[in-house]
Amino acid sequence: MNNTADECIAEVSSCYHPTPYFEIDTPFIPAHEWPLMLIDMALSRGVEEYKLLRNTGIFREDIPSKNLQLSPQQCFQLIHNIQKQHHHQELGFLLGHSLFSSLETTATRALNRATNLQAAIDILVDQQTQLMPLLQLRTCYEQEHLVIYWQDACGAETTLIFLVEMISTALSSLTRWHCDENIPWQFYVTHSKPAYIEQYEVHLHNKVQFSSHANAMSIARDYLYIPWKNNCAATPTDALPITHPNLQSMPFHRGFLSELYNYLHSNIHHNPSLDKTAAAFGMSSASLKRKLKKHHSHFQEQYDLVRKDLALYWLHQAGWSKDQVAQALHFYDVANLRRAFKKWTGGLSASR
Repeated sequence: MNNTADECIAEVSSCYHPTPYFEIDTPFIPAHEWPLMLIDMALSRGVEEYKLLRNTGIFREDIPSKNLQLSPQQCFQLIHNIQKQHHHQELGFLLGHSLFSSLETTATRALNRATNLQAAIDILVDQQTQLMPLLQLRTCYEQEHLVIYWQDACGAETTLIFLVEMISTALSSLTRWHCDENIPWQFYVTHSKPAYIEQYEVHLHNKVQFSSHANAMSIARDYLYIPWKNNCAATPTDALPITHPNLQSMPFHRGFLSELYNYLHSNIHHNPSLDKTAAAFGMSSASLKRKLKKHHSHFQEQYDLVRKDLALYWLHQAGWSKDQVAQALHFYDVANLRRAFKKWTGGLSASR
């Protein structure tokens, strides 16, 4: 490869400055949308209400007012309570099947009017705070495939598995409906094969690779621009102003961990330390540490996540040498990169 390391580093966008973000305790998620769907599903399967809503601060009778807004932490607690129940395994998949088809919002209407998969993905990226606020969507072309990565937006911890099951099912269900066929998605998840593997077989059709390096799903580029048959035709009401009470005034586009990831990813060539990052986010290093702890993480974990993702891409997609990657990621030599990479991924591998 002829590029110098400095030329390769220049491929990463520079001078990214943090933008407003929501935090784990920011109330903005409409309770009457997917949280209510999830609550009703759990109740219909015999989960007792007091167990379902324990420590969430949610009262079922308050939801129909359509004014109740939940924080991500409340949603995480709701999912955590469900995960403790014996028959929880199918709920994430079932919610996924209904996520984009049963909710009647401006964002879901736009999604269902998409003319092809690429248009739908563009809407998902643009409206992700409304459509899937607890996850960060990141897309990347890798050879002949488009890969969609799902990342923790603001401290999901163990509920991340439920969220990935839900969103993977939601997108595959959406494409199956609009294309009248099973689109050959390939799914990747970071967790090991669960005891309830039959749910993956039923809902994701045995196309799942467990213990991967990232939560993702990929599709061949050939499917991106195939016209969708069942997209909803635009109607005069579609031109009406946005009616969601927060859609226009919402001052953020992603969660705190997502924004931190974007900052570190875009400024990797500056070797962003804890102090530099804290200053960029307008706070002291101690404050950044506290905020990261509130979101169940720490700086080194987030920095290593970014370096792992960049190393995987540069090595296996961009064709960089190990020397170039080591220099770009600020390692003294390839040996140090190799040790770090083994710690991050369990060994040098092109697999996600």
